Formats: sequence, C-alpha cells, structure tokens
Amino acid sequence: MGLHEICLSETTPETEWVRGRALRKVSPLRNHARLQLALGTALNAWARGRGEVGTEWRFRIAPPGEIIRPLVPDIAFVTNARLRTLQGNDLQQPPLAPDVAVEVLSPGDERIDIDHKIDVYLRSGSTLVIVVDAVRRIVELHDAHALHIRHEHELLEHAALPGFTYSIAELFSVLAPPR
Repeated sequence: MGLHEICLSETTPETEWVRGRALRKVSPLRNHARLQLALGTALNAWARGRGEVGTEWRFRIAPPGEIIRPLVPDIAFVTNARLRTLQGNDLQQPPLAPDVAVEVLSPGDERIDIDHKIDVYLRSGSTLVIVVDAVRRIVELHDAHALHIRHEHELLEHAALPGFTYSIAELFSVLAPPR
C-alpha cells in the first residue's frame, strides 16, 4: 500500500471513503438486491471474453494527484487487458477505477455522496458510471462528456459496453411483488 492511501478495514456492509470521510454503505433491501442481481447477471453474460463483472468489489482509487481511497461499487466491470496486469492483492482490490461502475440507489443514499463517487470514478479512469434509480424508474449514464437519462421505455446501452443492450422496463420488472 502506498504512503498516501486511506486504508479502511473490511466491514459488513462495506465502508468507503466519500467526501473526506469513512462512509458505510447502506445495507441493501429487496429492491436494491433484485436490481443489482438482474443488472449484474446481464452484464456478466455480456462480459464473457471481455473482462470480469463483480458485485461489492473493493477498488483502491485515486484521481490524479489525490490520495488513494477505497470505493465499492454495487457492480463493476474491468476489462481483461487491465486485469492481466494485476496479481495478488492488486487483483483482489485493484488499484484502479473499474471501466464501468454501477451504483443502485438505496433509500438512505445521499445524492451529494453519489455525485462525489461519480466524479471520483470518472476522474480516476472509469469510462461509464451507471446509476439505477428505482424510485424515479430511470437509469443515469454518466461519462466524461455528459449525463444521459434512460427511461423505462428505453434501452440501457452505451459505447463503453459495445454490443450490450438491456431493456430498462425488464430491469425494473424485477421489482414487482411475488405472485
């Protein structure tokens, strides 16, 4: 670990370094878990041969010139090319930002914290940050150029995920009560 690194013990739920403080992730409820599983499963199927998808995967991230801090996206994708350069603990807790980070909003999340994480991911090298908002039933796609909002009647697709398309209506259909 580098001299300028925030080191936090592993906790359940995980703790991240957000806006200059240790912030424990909100323990996910049913909706969060269902959305994370559905989108993670779809991304994992797409990622075969391209890279790895993981949930609650801890990354050690630093925008240029800033301190390294732990962030734990709900879902992350990292290309095989970037993973091949890592081994040991660096493979377990990569010292880089994921290519794609996904945050599924929970009722206790504060928007200022989510916006900070989006900024840190993008400034640290993530190509895309996806924010899933079950309350508003939208998916936000943040990249270096803009924010793209996708509604329930649209598809989740982006140049950072070539060939991946996923119906937002299908994603939110997992929130229906069991029959």
